[in-house]
Amino acid sequence: MKVLYAILLISLLSTAAQAQKADDSLATATGMTFRLRDLSPETQKDVGDLPVKIPQARIALLDRLISRRVFEAEAKSRGMTMGKLLSEEKAKVKNPTEVEIKAVLDANQQKLGEFTPEQSRKYVVTFLRNAPEQKALADLFAALKIKFKVTPGKDVNAARILPTDVIALINGQPITGSEFEEFVRIPLYEARADMADVVLGELDQQIYTALVAAEAKALGIDSSELLAREITNKMKDFSDAERLGLEDSFRTRLWTKYQVKTLYIAPVAPLQKVSVDDDPTTGPATAPVTIVMFSDFQCSACAATHPVLKETIAAFPGKIRFVVRDYPLESIHENAFKAAQAAGAANAQGKFFEYAEILYKHQDALDTDSLKKYAADAGLNVKQFEIDFNSEKTAAEIRKDVDDGESYAVNSTPTIFVNGVRVRSLSASGFKTAIEKALRK
Repeated sequence: MKVLYAILLISLLSTAAQAQKADDSLATATGMTFRLRDLSPETQKDVGDLPVKIPQARIALLDRLISRRVFEAEAKSRGMTMGKLLSEEKAKVKNPTEVEIKAVLDANQQKLGEFTPEQSRKYVVTFLRNAPEQKALADLFAALKIKFKVTPGKDVNAARILPTDVIALINGQPITGSEFEEFVRIPLYEARADMADVVLGELDQQIYTALVAAEAKALGIDSSELLAREITNKMKDFSDAERLGLEDSFRTRLWTKYQVKTLYIAPVAPLQKVSVDDDPTTGPATAPVTIVMFSDFQCSACAATHPVLKETIAAFPGKIRFVVRDYPLESIHENAFKAAQAAGAANAQGKFFEYAEILYKHQDALDTDSLKKYAADAGLNVKQFEIDFNSEKTAAEIRKDVDDGESYAVNSTPTIFVNGVRVRSLSASGFKTAIEKALRK
């Protein structure tokens, strides 16, 4: 799930990609050339808008960096974490009225049909609170910029930015050119990679359609008959996995026969030095692959991803060290920090992973009493659990994980690194591909 500031102008970032012209060749095959103009008008426009979007994104990211710095400063002055500060500020917003809630529920009955009445109400309240919460935080940001004397420095889109250039001042402390460039490095890569995914996805479909038509013509049949012969008629159990396997096999044969060459180059994922710290780990310390997962125990995406990742790791026995680090999103998950403290207390007794499984399964009940009950259920020494749960050492370890995560541009959970490279596709195939690539290196 995204943290508040990860959402900042994401529409700008999502269009960032390598500059291309309409006639540029993206791929070739025997007797065929595939150009940018062959893709959808929307994608062509996004790619063409790059020269405008990148500078806008850099300005937005500077604002995001400044907001982080002033919120951190304010949180420190109040003796709390930044997440707690944002959570408390959002809590000041009044809940929508019953009339407002009912109006949205009535207007979206069909969309909310798959949810229970209680779930639907919760989603609607969250939706209605979002705009006023964002305004409250924007107002706080505006006030803090004055309090902490934020003044602009060199234009982030200047022709040349030196590492020592002052981009902005906060209470007299500079944000330097080197700090800013390091901060924007990962978000801008992610934006370019997002655009590359769109381009390559459309390009792949264009090529596949063209090659199927060419192959069908060569065989004197139509495309539908060819697809039936190669895929539908070969299916035995009619599962999605079987269909995908047959499609991939057929696609591979076509790519080889027609000598497909992709000319479009996706951005290379940056390598980061991601520390494992002294956090909970499984697998040998000498394993060739280290996977680090930044997780939030109240995050539904983390709960869904954890078993998939666990199963994928099991397919590489002895080759993977798996490390879990904390990244509780306090601004949106009121019990996330407590759950992380509880997991830390369980880790002190050597049962982190067993306890984590319980937390993921009971995300709707992560209050203090429930966390203690889970400790008893897991066979922990409850008295010692309570001591560790309330200790400053446990809380400090969580804050260190969050600080480290921020330095790696973590802004959502789960964020997973394989040998220092962020995994973009949080799926079994995505994890498998990342692991195999790391093993090859």
